[in-house]
Amino acid sequence: MMIKKLATSVIFILFFCTICHSQIKYQYSEPKDLNDGWKTENLKSQNIDTTRIYKMFTQLHNNKHKLHSVLLVKNNQIIIEEYFNGHVVNKPHDLRSTTKSIRSILLGIAIDKGFIDSIDDPISKYLKNKIPNKNLDDRKEKITIKHLVTMSTGLDCNDWNKKSKGQEDKVYKKKDWIQYTLDLPMINEPGTVSNYCSMGVVILAEIISQASGMSIDNFSEKYLFSPLGISNISWGHTSDKDVIASGKRLYMTSRDMAKIGRLILHNGIFNETQIVSKKWIEESTSPKTKITGIDYCYLWWNIPFKINGKVINSKIATGNGGQYIMVFPKLDMVAVFTGGAYNSQEDKLPFAILNDVFLPTFVN
Repeated sequence: MMIKKLATSVIFILFFCTICHSQIKYQYSEPKDLNDGWKTENLKSQNIDTTRIYKMFTQLHNNKHKLHSVLLVKNNQIIIEEYFNGHVVNKPHDLRSTTKSIRSILLGIAIDKGFIDSIDDPISKYLKNKIPNKNLDDRKEKITIKHLVTMSTGLDCNDWNKKSKGQEDKVYKKKDWIQYTLDLPMINEPGTVSNYCSMGVVILAEIISQASGMSIDNFSEKYLFSPLGISNISWGHTSDKDVIASGKRLYMTSRDMAKIGRLILHNGIFNETQIVSKKWIEESTSPKTKITGIDYCYLWWNIPFKINGKVINSKIATGNGGQYIMVFPKLDMVAVFTGGAYNSQEDKLPFAILNDVFLPTFVN
């Protein structure tokens, strides 16, 4: 499987290398109750064989790696919480593209509340002050919000192709990211080919902002973060240029990332309050297309893990460097990872941890 291929080389280093020096054995501590909306529980209460978990964390604590945090939530309780490389519980982390999946939730809220009529609406309906000025093409009139969230606009925008005119690092150098993106040439009919395009999600955030009359940060605070009890957040970007609000990324703690996962797990309900409709959660986390052969939804990935002959499906938000919110509905489980393995295959280590440690432990 693809995930196994991604994970094999990294997990080999952690588990099967020969360690000549003596190791400090991992000492588990139950996550602390911080009065932040989370209940915590001791791992020993789970009635599982913890051998794999203890072995893994012993290796992590004794060897160099680029993980910053590992959290595991089971049955709405945090049972594992570990931080590495100077990171701590209350330190917000740059989520990178994991922000995209949260924007998908914001889109659902905007539709639920009537700010946006339909995901099938053309983007031109909401971008009142922005129209294409270059590479004029009738196909641009066909681009819908759905094409933005399935990354199938047809524009020459592909972050994973350095030759693409809309590759994100090229766009970051431009003065007006949205206008530049709208002016890109069309290379496909909208809805036919999906290529990973960050600028399409910036346009999505701008649509939510214009439709609601609120900046994306104010919209998210009012309709998502405040109901979830999330306040220790900020929006920023690594670009040294001034960045519009719709182009900024989220900085959030690992515990608050886990709240996002819990919201997905419970079909939009948090503490008995429907934050976003069940219909939207089901629709937005169901496969709609494929990118590099992997099922892609509305800014969420669907990735299967095969454990002891059983297929365990997941709904995953991903970000460069190793930022992950992984939701496993069948196991009532959420896993969160943050890391600093930017532009490196080492950012796939969390898949190895899930595939070789967490999932076998709880599936068994």
